[in-house]
Amino acid sequence: MRIAQRILTPVVFGVLALAVWQLLVVALKIPPFVLPAPLAVGAVFQLQLPIVGNGMLITGLNALIGLVLGTALGVVGAILAAFLRAIDELAAPLVTALSVVPIVALAPVLYTMYGAGAQTARQFIAALAVFVPVYVTTLRGLRQVAPVHRDLLRAYAATRWQATRAVTLPGAVPYLFTGIRIASSLSVITALVAEYFGGPVNGLANAITSAAANSNFTLAYAFVLGAILVGLVFFVGGLLLERLATRHSIT
Repeated sequence: MRIAQRILTPVVFGVLALAVWQLLVVALKIPPFVLPAPLAVGAVFQLQLPIVGNGMLITGLNALIGLVLGTALGVVGAILAAFLRAIDELAAPLVTALSVVPIVALAPVLYTMYGAGAQTARQFIAALAVFVPVYVTTLRGLRQVAPVHRDLLRAYAATRWQATRAVTLPGAVPYLFTGIRIASSLSVITALVAEYFGGPVNGLANAITSAAANSNFTLAYAFVLGAILVGLVFFVGGLLLERLATRHSIT
């Protein structure tokens, strides 16, 4: 019952918001170039589904590759930092710097390095955005070993690897998946933003820009809807992974 309520509440709220949007556009006779009606956007989305779907696939794939790569680098970096103080001290300022790197400045450089026809720059930028939250949350999880557990393992003369395998790593799993949940949406956002600064012209952001430049704002909103759907898929996937990991860690 509680799960159904959690699902129905945002769905009902979203439907009501769309209904109010539709009523305002019709009642106030708002022109499409100012704000298209949701029903018109949905109709165009359905009509242009092959084109929108292709853009969703390309942007989603770039975000997914960035998510996997950034997660792997973040986990490895956190494990090294947790067990080697020198790496932790060296990595702290580097991670801080990476967290504030502007995509506007980085994207053109990467497009020049890897070529304007490759998706590599977008995937790398998405991985960079994913790396920071995964690294920070995983590192915190690796350091959250309860003193009573540590003392118990010492009493049993457990080796460092045994203590890590039995307590440290399992305790860090919920933190890791919390980081993945946060990073899942960031991967989509950064992959979209990176498309505005060059590279191949087959992603959602390029389609939004092209449609808006041609004054086809309803089509532009249809591509925006595609971007929202990709983001929702990633967010829900990250949320489900976090719930699953948390449930297993509790049991």
